[in-house]
Amino acid sequence: MRSLLVAVVALFATFCSAIASEGEVVLTLRNGDQTHEFTIEDLRNLGEREVVTETIWSDGEQRFVGVSLDRLMAEAGVSEGTLEVAAVNDYAVEIPMSDARSDGPIVAYMRNGKQMSLRDKGPLWVIYPYDSAVEFRTEEVYSRSIWQLNRITVK
Repeated sequence: MRSLLVAVVALFATFCSAIASEGEVVLTLRNGDQTHEFTIEDLRNLGEREVVTETIWSDGEQRFVGVSLDRLMAEAGVSEGTLEVAAVNDYAVEIPMSDARSDGPIVAYMRNGKQMSLRDKGPLWVIYPYDSAVEFRTEEVYSRSIWQLNRITVK
């Protein structure tokens, strides 16, 4: 029994520390009858944006790199609706399309120069530029900052 428990714990630890491999789909976006799948490389190819900010979940200034949510939505042909964003563990929140703007959030895939593992809130984390404006430092915005993001559904 003890060896089974050790094996389960080891498997879970491996899963949590895993980083998305090249070519692995990390994000599925559904818009009506269209489905778009993205790898980290696909997201990078949409254009990188850096957000340097403090967060309520970490100590000190953090450097995030990802694709702007507005650019991701443009790529998928989304211009209206509400985005239901969901995590690996099925936790989900809604983000209004009005947040998808050039100075708004990014879908981050790097933090402080490293790709994020599940354990480190990755592989994707919705990050707002919290330090850039008081409007991004509210409970509502913090609640939209979902980590371990793996799917978006347009409603």
